[in-house]
Amino acid sequence: MEDRNQRIHGMSDVVFECVLPYIHDSRDRQSISLVCRRLYELEAQTRKHVTIALCYTSTPKQLLHRFPFVESLKLKGKPRAAMYNLIPDDWGGFATPWVEELSKSFSCLKAVHFRRMIVKDEDLEILARECGHVLQILKLDKCSGFSTDGLLHICRSCRNLKVLFLEESHVIEKDGGWLHELAIKNTQLETLNFYMTDLSQVSFNDLELIAKRCKSLVSVKIGDCEILDLVGFFRFAVSLEEFSGGYFNKQSEQYASLAYPPRLCRLGLNYMGTNEMPIVYPFASRLRKLDLLYALLDTEDHCLLLQKCPNLEVLETRNVIGDRGMEVLARSCKKMKRLRIERGADEQDMGDEEGVVSQRGLTAIAQGCLDLEYIAVYVSDITNSALESMGMNLKNLSDFRMVLLDKEEVITDLPLDNGIRSLLSGCKKLRRFALYLRPGGLTDVGLTYIGQHSQNIRWMLLGYLGESDSGLLGFSRGCPSLQKLEVRGCCFSETALAMAVLQLRSLRYLWVQGYRGSKTGFDLLAMTRPFWNIEIIPPRKVICGEGREMEHPAHILAYYSLAGPRTDFPPSVIPLDSITQ
Repeated sequence: MEDRNQRIHGMSDVVFECVLPYIHDSRDRQSISLVCRRLYELEAQTRKHVTIALCYTSTPKQLLHRFPFVESLKLKGKPRAAMYNLIPDDWGGFATPWVEELSKSFSCLKAVHFRRMIVKDEDLEILARECGHVLQILKLDKCSGFSTDGLLHICRSCRNLKVLFLEESHVIEKDGGWLHELAIKNTQLETLNFYMTDLSQVSFNDLELIAKRCKSLVSVKIGDCEILDLVGFFRFAVSLEEFSGGYFNKQSEQYASLAYPPRLCRLGLNYMGTNEMPIVYPFASRLRKLDLLYALLDTEDHCLLLQKCPNLEVLETRNVIGDRGMEVLARSCKKMKRLRIERGADEQDMGDEEGVVSQRGLTAIAQGCLDLEYIAVYVSDITNSALESMGMNLKNLSDFRMVLLDKEEVITDLPLDNGIRSLLSGCKKLRRFALYLRPGGLTDVGLTYIGQHSQNIRWMLLGYLGESDSGLLGFSRGCPSLQKLEVRGCCFSETALAMAVLQLRSLRYLWVQGYRGSKTGFDLLAMTRPFWNIEIIPPRKVICGEGREMEHPAHILAYYSLAGPRTDFPPSVIPLDSITQ
């Protein structure tokens, strides 16, 4: 009997104890934990990494109780819409309660990743003091609320730090002492990233010292720094594989003798123009990643550079690449896996009439880059046939995101119902899907197609799609795996949204901006249930570019939470239960 109690379905506990540490996918581990109580306990004891997609869905104490031996935590705060200034600044997402519990209870915490959270200098001081001896990875990803004083505590105390990531965070800069402390105290650093921050008081001598002392340094992404000041840094960074940042402020011939590290294969050069392109040519054939988002290149420059990069796997650029650049990319870069094309604010200023991406460029990519796994693109025109071509050819595509620019041009092939159906039915590996069109871009039938052909998609963004509530309800009868849904600018009523939530059985998170609200908000009550928080952000006026004032429609934010209703509601957010009372 004792032996039987120590066996799970005929297998000894020892077998599972040995196997579970090698299972890392969170979905697999979740399935295992549901088999029986003993496997639930074993999975809890062996889980090393946890991702919490919204900081209000759980509490630090609940995390400690469920996974007492966690070594790595990724915690997300503000909704993704905050990146586009759609969420009020005071919405919340404070790291303090988490830091206080982490520092007391998780003695073996090696990695902390905060994303879109408010992190204070005091939080960083506590982390440095309590976890500094074991902390190896600290990522402050699109965070705010801290200064270089907080970074100074981290760099002074965390001497085993391998990754320091600050990209796109709003850091209040007081001085550059934090980087100097990092340079003199650390020899383990592998990744340093303060790209797209306002940190400018950075000494290139400290960067050079880091390169000297940290022999495993493989990735450095910095802010504005004259490239010629980094000659010594490049000479000592013999293991460097990735570099982004810097700028060119001298005569182009002065850069002719610049030598990059021999292993460099991922590159992003800010403000690189036509005259500086020859600097890249000698090692272009070994480049696997190229970031041209902030380069000053036109369509012709893209064509010249890309045809010299046959091993390119990742490209990030603006739509100034044009259809012609996309065709060159499809012919020359057959190994492409990730393609991101952002909307460029300055392509009109450059006077490049070719600087638009349309169905022509996407069709070329679909036929030439068959290994593509991710594409995010702003297009000026699109047809059903281009989408059908992508569905027919891109069998490895797992992440598709497309925005149709709202310009004056008349799009002749709308709606895109059949093209989207072909794309979804052909790309069986899709897990993430975003489609942002314009009124008339997709009918209720097309929205129903999305539901029917999205068997494995877990995250979805829908913008200006559908014609009526019936389209949303048809959509919600499918999507069996959908966990996160974001909707913007659609015509759906509160009643339809509530009914859709009830039908989407895997849904854990909903964000909606722009909908047909009722006078009282009572229609949303239909989706209330235990552990389901519903927040309302009323319409508000915001100041956008050039001092113009615009009206932001109301938001709905709903999510599952084991923590119960929030207690730190700011004035800009109203819990639904307070409205109904």
